[in-house]
Amino acid sequence: MSKAPANTKMSRFNIAPDIDSCSSNSNEYMTYQDCSTKVPLNGMQYTDVDAESQNFLSDHQLGKKKYEAEYSPGSASFGMSVFNLGNAIMGSGILGLAYAMANTGIAMFVILLVAVAIFSLYSVHLLLKTANEGGSLVYEQLGYKAFGIPGKLAASCSITMQNFGAMASYLYIVKYELPIVIKAFLDSNDNSWYINGDYLVLIVTLVIILPLSLLKNLGYLGYTSGFSLLCMVFFLIVVIYKKFQIPCPLPENFINITVNVSQPQVNTTDEECCKPKYFIFNSQTVYAVPILTFAFVCHPAILPMYEELKDRSRRKMQNVANVSFLGMFVMYLLAALFGYLTFNEAVEPELLHTYSKVYSFDVVLLIVRFAVLTAVTLTVPVVLFPIRTSVNQLLGASKEFSWPRHICITVALLVCVNILVIFVPTIRDIFGFIGASAAAMLIFILPSAFYIKLVKKESMKSIQKIGATLFLIVGFMVMICSMALIIADWIHNAGSSGAHADGH
Repeated sequence: MSKAPANTKMSRFNIAPDIDSCSSNSNEYMTYQDCSTKVPLNGMQYTDVDAESQNFLSDHQLGKKKYEAEYSPGSASFGMSVFNLGNAIMGSGILGLAYAMANTGIAMFVILLVAVAIFSLYSVHLLLKTANEGGSLVYEQLGYKAFGIPGKLAASCSITMQNFGAMASYLYIVKYELPIVIKAFLDSNDNSWYINGDYLVLIVTLVIILPLSLLKNLGYLGYTSGFSLLCMVFFLIVVIYKKFQIPCPLPENFINITVNVSQPQVNTTDEECCKPKYFIFNSQTVYAVPILTFAFVCHPAILPMYEELKDRSRRKMQNVANVSFLGMFVMYLLAALFGYLTFNEAVEPELLHTYSKVYSFDVVLLIVRFAVLTAVTLTVPVVLFPIRTSVNQLLGASKEFSWPRHICITVALLVCVNILVIFVPTIRDIFGFIGASAAAMLIFILPSAFYIKLVKKESMKSIQKIGATLFLIVGFMVMICSMALIIADWIHNAGSSGAHADGH
């Protein structure tokens, strides 16, 4: 679910511009992936020699012997790399896709999903080629090589924002789902404090997340990424299964408590609403692209995985990305489609929570909720780790470990994310804001900007550079338009709420 690239430096040797290999590096701290599920990378040093590279040093034999003596080869197989990247892509974003489809229609959603997936793969291509030419396997270091301190800060801040948004989305799931689990066990529907989501988020943070986050080494928590992916696969199976169990039209009392206040009220008891729509435009359509970019962002994890790939080459890593993205594309499409067909306009920004309005108690859904809650709770400390490291570096602190500084940064981050989760009304706003800002930076803007700056062998008039320039322009358009429309929607909703309050 979330992760951060290691802060690595490349060994100093020359690479021919047309070589399809990448320099090795040494990690300063443990590596974690960056998208909504996470797998730590061990940070070992690896060789960059591949079958396609035969002339990367003027004295090939001498250079190769010296190189092989100092560096170890990558150990991750193609299949394991595909699995790890799938973990990095998959995250809480899958829970918001049905909501995106409900506000775009099936045909428009598929078009957007295909476009974002292709753009994401193209940005992986740019990133891998830039890493070869720029001589670095670290996102922030590429930013520094391209634009100096501003470039490094842009990369670091984007990664930090993305991880922070992922962490907030996980705590939103705790806020939404834990009260339902407690109600099921207690068989109670009262409004006691112990089933209040805001209180429960604070309790889980203090009792579980804070102690785990204070550990110097996360150790076994890294394995929660595989568990998280399995939870999401289980969730997808249940979504498909429940489509054939939940009736349409939905029960009348379901509508009164389900439809989000920001959505237009619809009569979902009418048979007409059970017919799927293919093109929809409303005030919530603007959230579709940010939700999709949030769901697909994993780019800071690409370079550490490239470093770990056995017998690595740029072509092989691109194939890893192709297979992983295809698998996630299928999962995303199925989750969105069956979630939308089940609830139609009544689907909520967090799909799993929508089922609570139909079932007061369901064993299968209870198992799904418990598994997802366990996964996201254990993942929050994993996501917090790289954020804390980045903040520590931005503060210019010494590399010597300090418990007071370690504790203060951890507590401050958890306080900020809890305030965000408690006071921001819906997870849709997190998906939208982070998807339109940090995710757009990591997928569109930074890879293309780094490519244009660091790949010197291609002129600005070449097809590759023209394509990267157009991609950069598209990225700025996506970010600016999405942010402007989302902020306009917030202002509109705030004004409507104020007028509604005055009317009472």
